[in-house]
Amino acid sequence: MRMFVLATAAMALAGPALAQGKTTLDHVTTKGVVVKADMQGQAVALAMTYKPDGTYTAAVDGQELGGGTWKIDGDKLCTVSQLGESCTAYPAGKNPGDEFKTTHATLGEITVKINQ
Repeated sequence: MRMFVLATAAMALAGPALAQGKTTLDHVTTKGVVVKADMQGQAVALAMTYKPDGTYTAAVDGQELGGGTWKIDGDKLCTVSQLGESCTAYPAGKNPGDEFKTTHATLGEITVKINQ
């Protein structure tokens, strides 16, 4: 019983440490994000879902718009879709629930919120 209590305590203490080891892009690609952008003068919120097989989908109001492939290159998330190829730099230290601005090659300034 004592070993069980010690093991449980060790895992509880290690949990936050393991979570802290994740990068912004780890959170982005496992939790997904909502990207707010201005497309042709209209504000849109794109729900982005990234799959472990290196593919992603984008949706607006639950309607899938399409997708493509993704990969991580350092601090950049690189995507390929029918719109072309782009790599977007993401700031370090962001966690689920965080919202921040960055610049996308096609969309310009975007606001990204990492899903919880």
